[in-house]
Amino acid sequence: MARSSRRSLILVLCFLVTCGFLGILFAQRSGQQSSITGDSDVKDSLKQFTDVYSLVEENYAEPVNPDKAIYNGAIPGMLHALDPHSNFFDPKSYALMREDQRGKYYGVGMTVGPRNNKVIVIYPFTGTPAYKAGIHPGDVIIAVDGKSTENMSTGDVADLLKGPKGTTVHISIAREGVEKPMEFTLVRDEIPRYSVDVHFLIKPGVGYMHVNGFNETTEHEVAEALDSFGDLKGLILDLRGNPGGLLSEGVGVADKFLKKGQLIVSHHGRASAEKRYVAQHGNGGKDYPVVVLVNRLTASAAEIVSGAIQDHDRGLIVGEVTFGKGLVQTVYPLSENTGLALTTAHYYTPSGRLIQRDYSNISLYDYYYNRDAESSSTANREVKLTDSGRTVYGGGGITPDVNVPPVKTNHFQDTLLQHYAFFNFAKRYVVNHHPTKTFEVDDQVVQDFRKSLDEANIPYTQAELMDNADWIKSNIKSEIFVDAFGQDEGMKVRAESDPEVVKGLELLPQAKALAENAKRIVAEHNQAPAFNR
Repeated sequence: MARSSRRSLILVLCFLVTCGFLGILFAQRSGQQSSITGDSDVKDSLKQFTDVYSLVEENYAEPVNPDKAIYNGAIPGMLHALDPHSNFFDPKSYALMREDQRGKYYGVGMTVGPRNNKVIVIYPFTGTPAYKAGIHPGDVIIAVDGKSTENMSTGDVADLLKGPKGTTVHISIAREGVEKPMEFTLVRDEIPRYSVDVHFLIKPGVGYMHVNGFNETTEHEVAEALDSFGDLKGLILDLRGNPGGLLSEGVGVADKFLKKGQLIVSHHGRASAEKRYVAQHGNGGKDYPVVVLVNRLTASAAEIVSGAIQDHDRGLIVGEVTFGKGLVQTVYPLSENTGLALTTAHYYTPSGRLIQRDYSNISLYDYYYNRDAESSSTANREVKLTDSGRTVYGGGGITPDVNVPPVKTNHFQDTLLQHYAFFNFAKRYVVNHHPTKTFEVDDQVVQDFRKSLDEANIPYTQAELMDNADWIKSNIKSEIFVDAFGQDEGMKVRAESDPEVVKGLELLPQAKALAENAKRIVAEHNQAPAFNR
């Protein structure tokens, strides 16, 4: 009981420190007198909170869980009243956030997930302990260090697999076609979280690169990928699904596509002076055309890169209106291994756009998920101009130069995906046929896939198979390549047949014309007499 009370006291103090910190920040809004009034208001509010918490802890019908009351309730509630992106990290979420920022963790190196009410291996990362040991996609994890995984969540199993570098973990696995469980003893190692998860020459001289986030290694990874392409004639930079990350890494990536000295982004807040980030190195005259693929999940640092490329007419932005996050968070470490991510500034693209979406008078759910009406409209949005004088819009994400709506699945496709039809077929096919990298989906493979649907009692019609033939073949091939040759090879197959990537390739000449036209207009402007400017 004494330990519980002490724990509660520590949590309440943590909350009060946070409140006091915010009170000091926001009480400074209008000078000394307001600061005095603000301090008084903060003290009154803190006293009310401690009184309420004491009453709850003493009189609630069930014992109060301090973590739930403070970490999951009071602090997040206060921060979400400010904006959707200020956030409090409890010890577990703070550790995960730092893990994501560093771009590495310690474990065995595989992605696990739920399939058929079991936790299975989705794929091992190339070169990791799991990969070297011969663990395969589709392997069912039945125990970790002797603990049965039955009724465990995916997160629970993932936590068991992680641990300090150099320690061992014993994994029991059930595999298709193998009667007895297979036993693996792996030594945990440092596992990199690559932000450039796939890059390759999709056509001679044309590179494709997908960046899934911005952590401490992203700029270096992008530089290595660009170097590996050699003499580029064009690039598809895929930022779809990229939630952002570290501002510094976004600036570093944008630097590689712009001219030295060009503005990348600026930001300032109520308590901070304007800070401008310019290209320190530039692209060294490598002006190959660039198409940037974006969607509604492209956010934050990924929008900084997209906005800089668009505002300087360096490349063509293709896809959907992006998320619209123009708020800068500063992370403050707190006691008890917790942290506070507080919005401290707004950032602006080179043309001066603030792309943050309106978050007033809407729920967090609507802010994150219900954006259909606003995404397609530029009405009442801030208007700015690119270097060449093209109109661009702020106040609601980056509006693409070429709108390409995402390909939506139909009911038949959803049914196959929900039943993991391609995943289950691939793991059996690879065991029985041992495909090579010259593998193509022919009529016999399609017939084998059809039989697998029958065996799994997945309904379909002949018309559905014919109408979705190309989609089926693409998914069969990509899953087989993941299973046989690793995630990287499977992602290459997916990219080659992705309709938005194909569209991006078609638009490379338009991206080249855009950049060349902008270069001409800017040169003419710079040469014009001063009185004409």
